[in-house]
Amino acid sequence: MSEMKRLRMLVVGAVALIAALALAACGGDDDVGGGSDEEVTAVEKGPVEGSVSISNWPLYIDKGDAGTVAEFEQATGVDTTYTEDVNDNNEFFGKLRPQLEQGQSGDRSIFVVTDWMAKRMYDLGYLQEFSLEDLPNVEENLRADLREPEFDPERKFSVPWQSGMTGVIVRKDLAPDITSVNDLFDPKYKGKVTMLTEMRDTVPLVMQADGVDPNSASKEDWLEAIDKIEQAAASGQIRDFTGNDYADDLTRGDVVAAIGWSGDAVQLQADNPNIEWRMPDEGCILWSDNMVIPVGAPNPSAALEFMDFVYDPQVQADIAEYVNYVTPVDGVKEILAERDPELANNQLIFPDEEFTADCSIQPTLEGEDEQEIEEAFQQVITG
Repeated sequence: MSEMKRLRMLVVGAVALIAALALAACGGDDDVGGGSDEEVTAVEKGPVEGSVSISNWPLYIDKGDAGTVAEFEQATGVDTTYTEDVNDNNEFFGKLRPQLEQGQSGDRSIFVVTDWMAKRMYDLGYLQEFSLEDLPNVEENLRADLREPEFDPERKFSVPWQSGMTGVIVRKDLAPDITSVNDLFDPKYKGKVTMLTEMRDTVPLVMQADGVDPNSASKEDWLEAIDKIEQAAASGQIRDFTGNDYADDLTRGDVVAAIGWSGDAVQLQADNPNIEWRMPDEGCILWSDNMVIPVGAPNPSAALEFMDFVYDPQVQADIAEYVNYVTPVDGVKEILAERDPELANNQLIFPDEEFTADCSIQPTLEGEDEQEIEEAFQQVITG
């Protein structure tokens, strides 16, 4: 065990002990959510009017006067505020949690978070439930493979916004030979690579590159991969840890490669055609982001209407054409085939089994192992 790893383990143990003592003193933090001990709130469909506010990730919807938000406003009369203020799951949750604990949503009607964060928020009592009977487009058009996920098997608190793949985004003019996650550790790219602050993207890719299956990995496997990342960060090999904000560095050429998300690269090509997402030699990580309705959400009825609106295949086709992520809606491929056959055959939107054969679903962590692994990774990315 390296001296760096031994020190980290001592710090993690101390942090865990302090956290455990604090939880014991206050009766536990994760047992109560939403600011009360009452049962989970359920959204009841009502009149669709007024206004709605949505928080989402950057580069994740078609924009402009003919974009989805404008179409929704025209179709429903609902004044819609759409904000791109989700850059990282933990960062967004940390910002909102004080309000969610008080049964407030920060004036948001919908926000979009990844599977594991949606489950965490729900378990804490911070999300409202709803019925798919109130979402006829979702009920009819949601892809079969997304209907019963492990974290929400009845889809009672989450609806997929988009799915995607985590791999490597490269400047092919500056780093044409990068095809593996292990290439990011090559000294010739020192200070020119970034990794994601999203632990469940970055660490599994590093494990996978070293021949470890993320979905059967032990705690020790996770910590070994984190140790490898930590040493690379300490040496200056890794320039930074980012959310979506890797985009500017790639466009400028300050970064030649980044662990990043599949759809982003396609949109960044508009600024620089040398930007390209690559499937790592060892495979990618598969995930979904989900629309959820928080406790205290203003106008949840309009929120439901928006969630259902984007599951109209014609509307979803506009989104898919712009974002180039894996669409969760059946019927989109046929629409895009008429508009642009190249899009209908795009593996980033409609990946086939052969394309994703070596990919892993974003792994699930639980209990004390999750806490220890998260604390270890947070120490790395915060320096």
